[in-house]
Amino acid sequence: MENTGSNPGPTILVVDDAADNRLILSELLKPLYRVLEAPGGESALRIATQEQPSLILLDVVMPGTTGFDVCQRLKTSSRTRDIPVIFLTSLNATEDETRGLVLGAVDYITKPVNPPVVMARVATQLRLRAASEFLRDKNAYLHAEVERRTREVTAIQEATILALTSLAETRDNETGNHIRRTQHYVKALADALKDHPRFAAVLDEPTRLLMFQSAPLHDIGKIGIPDRILLKPGPLTAEEYEVMKTHTTLGRGALQRAEDRLGTPVPFLCFAKEMAYSHQERWDGSGYPEGRKGDAIPVSARLMAVADVYDALISRRVYKKGKTHDEAVAMIVARRGMDFDPDVVDAFVSLGDTFREIAQRFSDDDAMAGDGRAHHLAT
Repeated sequence: MENTGSNPGPTILVVDDAADNRLILSELLKPLYRVLEAPGGESALRIATQEQPSLILLDVVMPGTTGFDVCQRLKTSSRTRDIPVIFLTSLNATEDETRGLVLGAVDYITKPVNPPVVMARVATQLRLRAASEFLRDKNAYLHAEVERRTREVTAIQEATILALTSLAETRDNETGNHIRRTQHYVKALADALKDHPRFAAVLDEPTRLLMFQSAPLHDIGKIGIPDRILLKPGPLTAEEYEVMKTHTTLGRGALQRAEDRLGTPVPFLCFAKEMAYSHQERWDGSGYPEGRKGDAIPVSARLMAVADVYDALISRRVYKKGKTHDEAVAMIVARRGMDFDPDVVDAFVSLGDTFREIAQRFSDDDAMAGDGRAHHLAT
């Protein structure tokens, strides 16, 4: 390697086994560029890897490693594949030019060279490379910015959910672990059903994540239930139960008003509204608030229905003991096709160990969880 120019501009590597040719090109380029020389293919590859020149002027016919070989090896290396190569050779056959361009060269100039043409083509390729690097850097910046903003949006969503569920917990200290357990139950069910023919189209990975994020809001409407009913240490009367049932409409209404204030649909709030409003609907149409039936019930609400009832059954109350896992499973299976989507129940049964593990992980050691008053199976 010989540095024949001190110009701080772009670096050009001249590769030619003939010293006279290297001298002519170097003298031509030095006024504008920093020039490096290589007398053969192997030295050219070494210099290109170490120095990362802005452009390479490459002879084809050289002893040992030919220019075509050099170009091929440059283009297969991640360190050198983006360096533009201009062949500068005495080979003037069409097939030679075609071969050079197919190998990845950006231009092909035949000898004897015309100095103004060489300078113009070098300048053109350097401008193109500068533009390409600018766009690559810009794209990298935009990609990083999108990732940063996505993380911010996700953090805002999580903070919003945490704030809202914390409000619910201040009204009813029996909701904390229930919220966490049902959230993970729903995720387990969604993951188990993601390849099921009935659910594959709606349970893709982004949707499952949104359901997991929004599940804690399914009982947010309880904030609007009077304390005398919400905190009653015993079974509810028929009149009180009717008031308790309004937590579905109160929850959806609160979330809808929040979305309206934003002025645009929010995906995770969409699933939160579905679960809050419809998780008490029943497969046979006997639920509330609308008496929806079968597939008219949103998938997210069908998943939450099983998760919510299971948790209510295994949770103890001052007025009842919690059921064992096997007892709760048997009660849910008995309502398969009546209260619950049959395929969701089948997935639930297959996830017995998973549900046990979730229940243990978020156990009620410090506080009882869940709300058995909200479903007739749990009382």
